[in-house]
Order: sequence, then C-alpha cells, then structure tokens
Amino acid sequence: MQYTAGVRRTASVLAAAAAAAALMTGCTPSGDAGAAGEPSQSVQSPVPGATAGGSGAGGTGSAKPAASVSPTVSGGKAKPCTSDDVKVTEARQAAVRPPGTGTGAAIVAVANVSKSTCTLQGFPTVAGAGNGSPDKNVPLTTAHSGSATLVSLAPGARAWTKLTFVNVQGEADGYCESGATPASFPTLVVGVPGAGAHQTALDDGVLALCDNKATVTAYAATKPS
Repeated sequence: MQYTAGVRRTASVLAAAAAAAALMTGCTPSGDAGAAGEPSQSVQSPVPGATAGGSGAGGTGSAKPAASVSPTVSGGKAKPCTSDDVKVTEARQAAVRPPGTGTGAAIVAVANVSKSTCTLQGFPTVAGAGNGSPDKNVPLTTAHSGSATLVSLAPGARAWTKLTFVNVQGEADGYCESGATPASFPTLVVGVPGAGAHQTALDDGVLALCDNKATVTAYAATKPS
C-alpha cells in the first residue's frame, strides 16, 4: 500500500535525523574537547627574578630567612679609642731630663677606662693651659722622636708618651738660653690621636719651659724613663 510505504520512508528519515543528532551531541569545536565537563585551569606567567621555592612577587614557595650578620670593626679587630675610652691617669716629671731648673721632661700615661679593648697610634699634641683654662691654650711646637706603632689597650691598660721641653736655666725665675722669657703653666692639655684632648696637671709642680717647644715620643705600651 502507498500509505505503508510512506510511513516506512518517514520512519527512516526520523531515524537518520536522530542518529545525526546523537553524533553531533558528542562533538565540540577542535581544541575544546571535554571543556564542557572539566573545570578551567589558569596558568600563571613566571615572575622575572623569581626562583623555584622563592617568595618573590607571585611566588608560592616559602622563603628562607636571611642569616643574621653582626657588624664587625676592621675585620674583627678592636676599634680605635675615642675620647670617651681614654683618660690621662699620670703626668709627672721624667727621671731622665735635660739639665736645668724647669720641668725638663714629663711622662704622661693614658688609660683605657672603657669596658672593651681599643687601639691608638701616633704622637700627642701638647699645649699649656693658660691660667689653668683649656680655652686659653698655648699650643707647643712639637718634634717627633721615633716611630709610631699600633697600641692595643685592654680595659684598664695604659699607653705612655714622653714630653721633653726646652728647659729653663738658672735659679729663681731662671732664663732661657734663646733669650725668650720662660713660660709656666699650671696644667697641660695633651692630645691623643683620634681620642680628643685631655687636661692634666703634673703631680709635682707646674710646667716650666722655654720657647714653647717640645719633643714627643709616640704612645707606646712600655713606660719610658
């Protein structure tokens, strides 16, 4: 019958359409297969300068803490003495001094009064303190005797210098061989290289000298005579 044949053709067309639809359901455009059923994944661009395991900007690793570094002075050596580290602890006439009736020569000691070792090196400066006031200093012209070496001072240790003056001659007020007028000062102002100037008095009298000159030795660990 024509009716039956038409039904069969219609059924065949419907079946073919259904099969085509089924095939289309399992396909997606190229490169996106499975995208509908899987979560999306973001990719982070590498941060310039970041290293694996580092915690730079955008990094996810944990950074190792920086090592603690304690500052050292001069490669671990003792620091130079400062004005707060040292103090004049002795100033007396030297046993060996030029002949005359003035002071002649003086031995001066500076001690490390701090709680740590420090170093000093060099020659002292010398001035007479006019009227006992360091603000009225009369600087002496100094000549250096010998060479300077580094002196390491432990707490309480001393360094020494010897000051030799142009001595006053004669009795009473005396006189200077140069014809200058003798000078006298109740106190001295002694400089320590890098550690300031320190005022001190001789333990036996005042400083009396000629020509405002002195010959000085460098600070040393050995007490001069």
